[in-house]
Amino acid sequence: MSHEMKAWTFTHGGYPKALQQSGLPSDVGPLKPSEIRVRTKAASINPVDVQLMSYHIISHLPSFIVPPQKGVGEDFSGVVEEAGASSGFKPGDEVFGIIPFIPGGTLQETIRADTKVSVVVRKPADWSWAQAAALPLVWLTAQTAISQIEHHVKNGKVAILGGSSSCGMYAVHLAKQRGWTVTASCSGRNADFVRSMGASDIIDYTTSSVSEQVKAFAPDAILDFVGGTTCLGIAKRYVTVVGDKTDRLLPGGRHIYLWNPQMLLRALAGRTGLGCSYTCVNIEFNHTFLEEVLRLSQDKIIIDSIFEFEKVKEAFDKLNTGRTRGKIVINVDAEEKLV
Repeated sequence: MSHEMKAWTFTHGGYPKALQQSGLPSDVGPLKPSEIRVRTKAASINPVDVQLMSYHIISHLPSFIVPPQKGVGEDFSGVVEEAGASSGFKPGDEVFGIIPFIPGGTLQETIRADTKVSVVVRKPADWSWAQAAALPLVWLTAQTAISQIEHHVKNGKVAILGGSSSCGMYAVHLAKQRGWTVTASCSGRNADFVRSMGASDIIDYTTSSVSEQVKAFAPDAILDFVGGTTCLGIAKRYVTVVGDKTDRLLPGGRHIYLWNPQMLLRALAGRTGLGCSYTCVNIEFNHTFLEEVLRLSQDKIIIDSIFEFEKVKEAFDKLNTGRTRGKIVINVDAEEKLV
């Protein structure tokens, strides 16, 4: 007799039409030696989830790569129910981590994660399920961006565009931890918050010219979590996770090079010494990066809000306002109260 687990999935037609609550067959098949089966406690949502729903090529991929009902979410926290011999875990371990974007699927009762391609670590006992689920994607993205500029910061000065964004705030924190002086852009209402994450100076994009203020700061490198082109050419090193785009519904990452020849030419010019060094990066699924988050103080784990499982559409509505501070987390286990 087959059983179903509750899940949120997407089909086709783009967001929000594609998003739906559904039942998926319970995963009871045998695990590979490197796999674990996790009972999900919490998951968080990200702009990339909306972008994937609206990414037309996804619907054309064959079903053996992406099933007709595609999983939603990448971040998770939960309890290991079953573990392969070489996974490094055992039943009962409390864990958190991130699974690949395709096929994705953490907004569901159980997750099968292959530790060869996913990044999973043990959850600190004093962290809540929500805190653990809020961190993997944004922390790894911030770490990836920081790693791309470390050898370029000669004078210890870094500008971060989008310092109050979910990734930007951790980039600010990581830059401060390295002893760098950080100037970050954000709205005035978030100024104190971004300072508390480690920024020395704030550029209020609602009242000031960001490009002029960044130019006056003269940073060694710029990290861009906002998008656009206004600060290009100001620093010798420019790293972005979103590229030239400013539309939240469009995907970011290095594959933008495929349809934005200006970005590609900019990157090639930098590599050949004909321009400033420029790169658009993808998140790096790096186990060491995620282990470093275990040293993060709990007061730096920023959660905007927690939604119950049945309220995922409302959670995405709030995410898409672009006015959240920290992550939006979903309570997947109805019997567990997230704090």
